Amino acid sequence: MDYIKDKLITKGRPQAETVKKIQKEYGDSIIQETTLGQVFSGMKGVVSLLTCTSKLDPDEGIRFRGYSIPELREKLPKLSEDGEPLPEGLFYLMLLGELPNDEDVKFLSDSWAKRAQDIPQHAFDVINALPKSAHPMIQFNSAILAMSTESHFRRAYLAGMDKRDYWDPMYEGVMDLISRLPVIAAYIYRRVFHDEKYIDPDPSLDWAGNLAHMMGFESEEVRRLMRLYMVIHADHEGGNVSAHATHLVGSALSNPYYSFSAGMNGLAGPLHGMANQNVMHWLQRLMDELGTDNPTTEQVREYANATLDAGRVIPGYGHAVLRKTDPRFAVQLDFANKYIPEAPLIKLVKKIYDVVPDILSETGKVKNPWPNVDAISGSLLSSYGITEYPVYTMLFGVSRALGVLTQLIWDRLYGLPIERPKSQNLEWFKEKVGFKE
Repeated sequence: MDYIKDKLITKGRPQAETVKKIQKEYGDSIIQETTLGQVFSGMKGVVSLLTCTSKLDPDEGIRFRGYSIPELREKLPKLSEDGEPLPEGLFYLMLLGELPNDEDVKFLSDSWAKRAQDIPQHAFDVINALPKSAHPMIQFNSAILAMSTESHFRRAYLAGMDKRDYWDPMYEGVMDLISRLPVIAAYIYRRVFHDEKYIDPDPSLDWAGNLAHMMGFESEEVRRLMRLYMVIHADHEGGNVSAHATHLVGSALSNPYYSFSAGMNGLAGPLHGMANQNVMHWLQRLMDELGTDNPTTEQVREYANATLDAGRVIPGYGHAVLRKTDPRFAVQLDFANKYIPEAPLIKLVKKIYDVVPDILSETGKVKNPWPNVDAISGSLLSSYGITEYPVYTMLFGVSRALGVLTQLIWDRLYGLPIERPKSQNLEWFKEKVGFKE
């Protein structure tokens, strides 16, 4: 018996009725004005999505159902008092809007461990048919699509059902998919980087701890890092590329595998989930060109200035919305200071943090000179032996499933329609603003 489903429908049905009532009674209400600049700059700041899982505040960073990342580290269940919050707890919070207890988290851990045993063999066959040189995201996404043969939603929809019940098979598919992603990711990691020496899942472990285990890392510190990594990357409001793409494809009533695959295609872009790799390449070039992994502060300053003088950006710094140090950076730095403060990459990250914000501020062109989540995530992983940069985005994708797939369930609970914004050609915009050649 899945009591979480019972709680979900008890909470979801009244909210769905509220959505319908608001739309019916206030559908013609003007809630904002949109400028041409917003449209031409990627719709930045245009409110056009209903998202309940998280909210991005320019000053406070990401909040999950109202809770900041520091609050999550304090309030979500852990395996030990000095450990990191379990991602299962964050999933529960995003799904139901309430903090879980230890039993709720154990229920999810056990359910996911059981569901992860039923991955179809053809998903692994699809991975094995690809060259090992294919980027892990190609292999990851191919396996996600291959698993869509198991879609509860597709079978239920073809059999015919009340649209008010679409959320139910969507929930089942989301639970299946989330449970299986660590197995798929670890399989790809061991295939590409460890000579196909695979490690079986351990059903007694939590979701993120099992991922570390299957990748070949047995220390408790790595498991704690993986739990933290999965929590802080889990969601980022509804308008970022991976979240929006998942929602958009899902709005066509595509199953969760198709929808999440679309989100992962977006995550694989260098302006989104591959940014962590860009940071690591920049750090590696810095160390190679300076001939040391322990440069002076002045050397770091000179190298950063040289990067800007060459017309390039310093990766890991700046954010489209945030106007302060990303809390996701801050909690990772806290983790590093607690466990590995003397690791060369961590010391280098801290030196960069000391000088780069001032350099960027002095240019007068940067709205946010502070580090984002990518400025340190790769360095933490690498410092613990996960040195294969291409896998970082795939790990990001495993985490991001928690938020975007939770929202997909709520999309079906709300009964949201297919997304279909209006577009116009350039002549229409020129006429609207009175532009003359």
